Amino acid sequence: MRTLMLSAIAILAAVAATPLSAQDRIGPGPESLRYFSTALEKDPSREVRLQQQFHKPGPGTAYHIHPGDQWEVVLEGEITYMVHGQPPPVMKTNEWVYIPRGTVHRNENQSGKPARTLELMIVEKDKPQRVDAPPAP
Repeated sequence: MRTLMLSAIAILAAVAATPLSAQDRIGPGPESLRYFSTALEKDPSREVRLQQQFHKPGPGTAYHIHPGDQWEVVLEGEITYMVHGQPPPVMKTNEWVYIPRGTVHRNENQSGKPARTLELMIVEKDKPQRVDAPPAP
């Protein structure tokens, strides 16, 4: 998996200067730039997606789940990563997290400065990228 993350970071380095256009924006929350979405080899029911997130300081995403697995690495700045029932770690540049399918989580930029993350996802094809979940009790 570490090789997969390093490959994803190498791809990002080659295209990091790409401007964000209106058609690249993906849903509510941080602005997103999707680099690719392609069928998973030998399993066309799932897709591999690579995207960059631009996090402005502030509340971030609502609690949500994904229909698959996600790996997220901080490229710049810092992000507070929250999972129901767990202490929220602050992830800094080059730190990453694996988010298993169905994990209720959210991100927030509490630093006061912009942040960027790179997300690699393996998700079920034709499902919404994320589904909002109720806040923690």
